[in-house]
Amino acid sequence: MKKILMPVLLGAALLAAPSAFAQKAVKTKVAAASAVATYKLQPQLSTLGWEGKAVTHGHTGTIQFTGGDLQVRGNQIVGGSAVVDMKTIKATDITDAANHAKFVGHMSSDDFFNAEKFPTSTFKITSITPIKGAAADADNVTITGDMTIKGTTQKVSFPAKAGVKNDIAAVTGKATIDRTKFGLKYGSKTFFDSIGDKAIYDTFDLTFNVVAKQ
Repeated sequence: MKKILMPVLLGAALLAAPSAFAQKAVKTKVAAASAVATYKLQPQLSTLGWEGKAVTHGHTGTIQFTGGDLQVRGNQIVGGSAVVDMKTIKATDITDAANHAKFVGHMSSDDFFNAEKFPTSTFKITSITPIKGAAADADNVTITGDMTIKGTTQKVSFPAKAGVKNDIAAVTGKATIDRTKFGLKYGSKTFFDSIGDKAIYDTFDLTFNVVAKQ
């Protein structure tokens, strides 16, 4: 009886073994697929533009990223952050050196960003929601996150195009920011009703192209 029973048990064990190994392999593959990789923001490849308007005029310019990251799971961007150097603000539409220096000095003062006290601004993604039915060349996600300017943090949301290809993660888009929510009230008609045509609009636009690599 033992001679018959032992081969049967051995055969059953061998038949069961492949299934056990297959399940373990599947679990490992799923775990690897769900892992989040950190892609480092590349300041030299990324751009950040701004546009602000007043009743009678407006200005456009740039400001530089200094660091940050994009969090990637599989081929999807699932999080990230960015740091901006407030001392690098430039007005690309002002060509006269003296006028440019005057403008930047005002933007860097406490009337606006107080760059000496608050040298950086930051943005941290809290959620990324896919836009259903988005065209291949259109914004495909809605990004929500915490933006900190001049020491004040506010939640902002905006559409963007995000993707990962050839080990490069990228996010491009435009965000409209209400400066008064961050304490930048200078020239705002919302707070200074009698300012007339000297008013500066409460919102400004940020146009960005963030490139990150592992």
